[in-house]
Order: sequence, then C-alpha cells, then structure tokens
Amino acid sequence: MEPPDIRTLVRRGAVFYVSHSGGKDSQCMYARIRRCVPHERIVVVHADLGAVEWRGVQEHIRGTIAHELHVVRANKTFFDMVRHRAATRPDVPAFPDAGRRQCTSDLKRNPIQKFIRGDMNARGATLAVSCMGLRAEESESRRRKPAWNRNATLSNSRRTVYDWLPIHSLTTAQVFGEIRRAGQQPFRAYAAGNRRLSCVFCIFGCAGDIANGRRERPELYQEYRNLERETGWTLFPGESLADRAAAGEKQRA
Repeated sequence: MEPPDIRTLVRRGAVFYVSHSGGKDSQCMYARIRRCVPHERIVVVHADLGAVEWRGVQEHIRGTIAHELHVVRANKTFFDMVRHRAATRPDVPAFPDAGRRQCTSDLKRNPIQKFIRGDMNARGATLAVSCMGLRAEESESRRRKPAWNRNATLSNSRRTVYDWLPIHSLTTAQVFGEIRRAGQQPFRAYAAGNRRLSCVFCIFGCAGDIANGRRERPELYQEYRNLERETGWTLFPGESLADRAAAGEKQRA
C-alpha cells in the first residue's frame, strides 16, 4: 500500500502518533516528521519499561522534542511476564525470543495502542497515523514490513489508523547523520558503543550491548541472573546473560 500525500492526510484531520523509545531511530523519525507535519497534529508517546529501561531515557526524549511526552505503562513488568510464563508453561522458554516477542506486544505495543484509542476518542478524531522507527536494515523481518499499512487492530467502523515507518529505508549512518543535522546528540549509550537501545538487557542485544548494560546497571544484571536461576531458563536461547556479557568484555579487551 502506497502512502498518500502527507499534506492530504493533514487536510483530512489526521493525528500523527509518534512512538518514541529514546533510541536513535525514534529520534531521527521525530525530526523527519516535524518537517512535514504541523506541530499541533503530532503526539509523542513513550512506553515506560520500568526498572529494565535505561536511566535517563525519558529525560533525553523530553530534551530532544518540542512536544509533551505522553508516558504509558503496562499493568505488568518484564519480570512479572517472565515469572508468569515460567509458572504456567514450564515446558517452554520463559523469556521472550525472536519468534515470541511478548515484551514488545505486552509492554510496548498494547499500552501505546490503548493510548491511541483513548486519545482519538477524546479528540473526536477519526483518522490517525501510528509512526514507528523500524528500519529494513535491522533484520529480515523488518525488511519485509510495509512502510505504510492499514492497522487492522486500531481501525474500525468509526476510525481509520495507518502504520507508517518514515525511516524504513535509512541506513544506520543516515540515521546518525539526520540527528546531527537536527543539532542533537543521540542517547549516551551509543557513545559507549551500543548498537541498539531498548531494555538495558534486550533479548536482541549483542555482546557489546550486554557488557555495557552490566557496567551501567550491575544490580539489574544480578536481578536478571537471579531470574535465570529461578526459572531454569536463560535470557538468550542456549546462552546465559553472563556468557554474553563475558563475550562482550572480551571484544573490548
């Protein structure tokens, strides 16, 4: 599905909901959207991940946007989610993985979609665009995602919501370049060498990211290690958090 002209959507009264994690892609996406969408039509939303989120990420977002930051939270934590799965499905891995991204759906997407529904109802809006900073370069599954698509979950007989990936075709270098051109700096974790920014100990985190997380949050690292022992499962398939952190430290040596 080809995206319509943004100006046409604005004339039709569309509200643009920008999902902002605090990472480089969200920061770049927001800068792009600001250039083509009127200020009053932009709503910025952040899914608060609680204790597993990088400290200072919400302050970073507020410092790089010109809008109010709407913060939403799930009614459970990452640790709640893992413990519940371990208790109810002890035969399958307790931690999320690439094929079962429960952390994304339960802790991010669902709370943000709930906010969008409520905000549209409060505004009396019937047309909206949900904007996300996913890029084709990140993975094969993201490469296959359409840059523009009707959101079947949020759309109904009273409202139409589209999903838009404004930076889907950009490379990592282009993302950092756009942030610099906006006169901004990315979140501090990137200066330490992080490739991505989500949970401090993300299920997709490379060895270097995990090692950085352990140095940043040793007490949180220990909580994850305790959870691995408690559930009998490791954060990564066939690899413990400690193993991946150690690999990251070796890479830095």
